[in-house]
Amino acid sequence: MRTAAALVAAGSLLLTTPASAARTAAPASAPAPGSASASASEARGTAVAAARAASEGIDFVRCSGEQELPPTVECGTVRVPLDYARPDGEQIRLTVSRSRASGKDPVTGRAVPRQGSLVNNPGGPGFSGMSFPMLGVVPVWKRLAAAYDLVGYAPRGVGRSAPLSCTDPTAFHQGPAPAPQHPSAAVKRERAARAAAYARGCAERSGDVLRHYTSLNNARDLDVLRAALGETRLTFLGSSYGTYIGALYATLFPSHVRRMVFDSAVNPAPERVWYRNNLARSAAFEDRWADFRAWVARHHDVYGLGDTARKVGDSYDVVRERLAGEPAGGKVGPAQLHASMLKAAYHDDHWPQRAHALSAYLKGDPGPLVEQAEEQPEAAAEAENTRAVYLAVECNDAPWPTDFAVWDRDSTRLARRAPFGTWDNVWTHLPCAYWPAPRQRPLDVRAGQGALPPTLVLAAERDAATPYDGALELHRRLAGAALVTERDAGSHGLAGGANACVNAHLTAYLLEGRVPGRRASCAPHPAPAPASPAT
Repeated sequence: MRTAAALVAAGSLLLTTPASAARTAAPASAPAPGSASASASEARGTAVAAARAASEGIDFVRCSGEQELPPTVECGTVRVPLDYARPDGEQIRLTVSRSRASGKDPVTGRAVPRQGSLVNNPGGPGFSGMSFPMLGVVPVWKRLAAAYDLVGYAPRGVGRSAPLSCTDPTAFHQGPAPAPQHPSAAVKRERAARAAAYARGCAERSGDVLRHYTSLNNARDLDVLRAALGETRLTFLGSSYGTYIGALYATLFPSHVRRMVFDSAVNPAPERVWYRNNLARSAAFEDRWADFRAWVARHHDVYGLGDTARKVGDSYDVVRERLAGEPAGGKVGPAQLHASMLKAAYHDDHWPQRAHALSAYLKGDPGPLVEQAEEQPEAAAEAENTRAVYLAVECNDAPWPTDFAVWDRDSTRLARRAPFGTWDNVWTHLPCAYWPAPRQRPLDVRAGQGALPPTLVLAAERDAATPYDGALELHRRLAGAALVTERDAGSHGLAGGANACVNAHLTAYLLEGRVPGRRASCAPHPAPAPASPAT
């Protein structure tokens, strides 16, 4: 699942390109993905790669200017096998960033013992964590940055880490586009054809290497990174999709876990990965969209969009219909508006700006809406890469319905009660119906009593991107895990956010290993204050 964090700069060093990687085809005798023989050979291959990485380490140097990282952050690469069943075959390099532990308490100035590396995956699939070490200067992270080296990385396929591409980035942004909440049969046929063409493009541009971009390989890469950092056990913070990588890691390598935080957890049940998880997200986004509209209605005196959630929805529909007839600034149509408004469902700190943009547009000023919603051509390559990795991983990870009639039936039914995001979610994932690479069988994530040290799950009850039932399911599957719930709140990604109670549990766990029993709860963080259109 995607986080709502801004995409950050990709890796700085030129590594394996899609063209060169495509020349290395998997042998015809390769074991079937997810089979017992494949799993055994991949486990052996991971051990070989990790031992090699422990010997080689990572040569950290000053980051290149492309990274736009401060001098306190250093960069390097770690070598991993493209195919873990063949650890001595084709190798790819993942870019890594690090800021060293300061060793001093930010309040008292006293020396703080170093606790090793804290590795972050921010989610996606397809997001880079290269900017994570920069958080060491943020107040809520300073105590952690005193004790830990903060380590980020670009997962396989992302940025310069053996990057994937499925279409020409210059054609990625198509300009103003429609976004019907109840599409016609003709629209469905056109979108299905477009999805099939996208899937073919992924195969044509990447070749047989496409099959190796999976969540299981992301978890194996994480173990090689652990070894390259010189750590015998991993301390890990995964957000959103990063929690699924962490859950797979905990199942595959339980003895290698030191501390592990699952922030906004994906439901790891094999039958939910990924088709049913995405249906659940569409339903949850409808609830979160209702939260936004209710907040705007409470501030009708500021925005003038309606004094009930229904009336605010009517105002939004007016904006959407006008944009369908005449895109704002020639750049923003209904699809761009919807993409912008989705951010309001991820993080409520977007609410004031999004409400102001709608209000200003209806009063004759399209500027704020264009500024927030237009697609940036300079970001097209990064956005295309992110989407390519996102789909490669999710499509490879599990079986998907291959008959569009199944998607149509399920989504038509769901859109009757959840029109806001259902069909956009379908178009995002529909290439998986036509995916050319073999499908994995999802791993049964599980850890019995004593298999893992205590772990920490953070979740908001009304999170839409990773609905709360995912946190409950992960908590149930990992014995000894503690679940901290932010009640009556829905922001996605809680670690280091606006809730001091959640952050206190996070800090106590990472610094001292303390968890609050099996379950704890925190009151919701304050709702955002409305921003006057004048400001």
